[in-house]
Amino acid sequence: MSITERDVHLQQWKQAQELAEQMLPIIGRLYRDRGLVLRIYGRPLNNVNTIDILKAHRFVKQYEGNPLDIRDSYAMLEALSALRLAPARLDLGRLAVAYGKLEEPRPALTDWLREELAEIVDREGPLLEAPQDVVLYGFGRIGRLLARLLIEKTGAGNKLRLRAVVVRPSNDPDDLDKRASLLRRDSVHGPFNGSIFTVPEENAIVANGNYIKVIYAASPTEIDYTAYGIHDALILDNTGKWRDEAGLSQHLRAEGAARVLLTAPGKGNLKNITYGVNHRDIAPDDRILSAASCTTNAITPVLKLINDRYGLEYGHVETVHAYTNDQNLIDNYHKGSRRGRSAALNMVLTETGAAKAVVKALPELGGRLTGNAIRVPTPDVSMAVLKLTLNEEVDEEGLRQFLRDAALYSPLADQIDYTASTEIVSTDLVGSRHAGVIDAASLITHGRHCVIYVWYDNEMGYSCQVMRIAQEMAGLSLPYLPRPQGQG
Repeated sequence: MSITERDVHLQQWKQAQELAEQMLPIIGRLYRDRGLVLRIYGRPLNNVNTIDILKAHRFVKQYEGNPLDIRDSYAMLEALSALRLAPARLDLGRLAVAYGKLEEPRPALTDWLREELAEIVDREGPLLEAPQDVVLYGFGRIGRLLARLLIEKTGAGNKLRLRAVVVRPSNDPDDLDKRASLLRRDSVHGPFNGSIFTVPEENAIVANGNYIKVIYAASPTEIDYTAYGIHDALILDNTGKWRDEAGLSQHLRAEGAARVLLTAPGKGNLKNITYGVNHRDIAPDDRILSAASCTTNAITPVLKLINDRYGLEYGHVETVHAYTNDQNLIDNYHKGSRRGRSAALNMVLTETGAAKAVVKALPELGGRLTGNAIRVPTPDVSMAVLKLTLNEEVDEEGLRQFLRDAALYSPLADQIDYTASTEIVSTDLVGSRHAGVIDAASLITHGRHCVIYVWYDNEMGYSCQVMRIAQEMAGLSLPYLPRPQGQG
């Protein structure tokens, strides 16, 4: 390669980087002022850096054969900023590609966007009359990720407001600072994106301008949220201490609490919601719901796709799961079988209720699924191995194409991601915001049998599913445009 050719590549990179830098403030303004959440083929553009934007453009190659030209997406972004739009989720990449595929002479970009986005054009204003107060009951792994997501989403189009965190009473004078530090720094998910400081005299944490009261309480029933100016709050219980309606109803005896969402599988008759699959089962008068488990959220959307398309005769789910706080770091007593052995040193064969829990979202699969789990010495990102027998024969390429298209175009596009990489490993999926990521390169078919490998960030991906349910419970539903195929 000549020096001139090398210079051309470097110059192209610099030009693309400059455009990406110019996109950042426009993306920020569209979110803060209009409530627009932007993506490129499912890759988020909000709260990212220039390199993330360039990588998202490169990712389009998996679907279109070529990367997305950033000049096209920049022109689309400028045109969007000139329109009066209501809050929505927009896939900037799909809009840019669709416009680029139009036959000449193409309509003016602004005119085309007005038609393509007709349902949100010239409609401004929030989707909720007033912000929805949210309280995190518990501040562990999931609680702190939910805090990050709630803080990140503060803007014109998202009216969920994190008002308080409830933790156990403590005699440690440094308790508040230590909890703020755990929110600020995370060994798996990295540093908090922004500024955090404490107000000790008020037992509060301020994160990116969000004032979060820290309430110390041993029981939900001893709390009066109205004393802190909190009303009709949605309580996100991430302690797992209570998992049935009787236990969780204690939250509703607290003044100022209105609804409860459990971030664990619910027991008894409690509705277990896997967003994207059965979230339409949420009724206006439902006051207590469960977000099921991380594994249930990872596999249920994929199983629904497969069953709807091919029919599922039988399936076995084997979960290779990162260790959790429930296990011991070193050998010690544990009431569960094998879980007393060191999580950092062993693969631990254990049970999972995920296969049975799928049936709560997909009753038609009752009696057709079994499951087991292996805990492994990694702190985050797990994998589900789906061994399925279908009602019809399927070939690898056909199944791969079906899953790839579903990950981008189906109503389950928020839940299912897709990777064709032959080099990807678990740490590459840390921070994934999809419930599960299909590993296309490892897919196996034989007649009516197939094996599908599904990665999932059992912390972040699950927390994003919890957030989607919380938004649904609050009545906050943003349209996703252009509409996925099959979605009205």
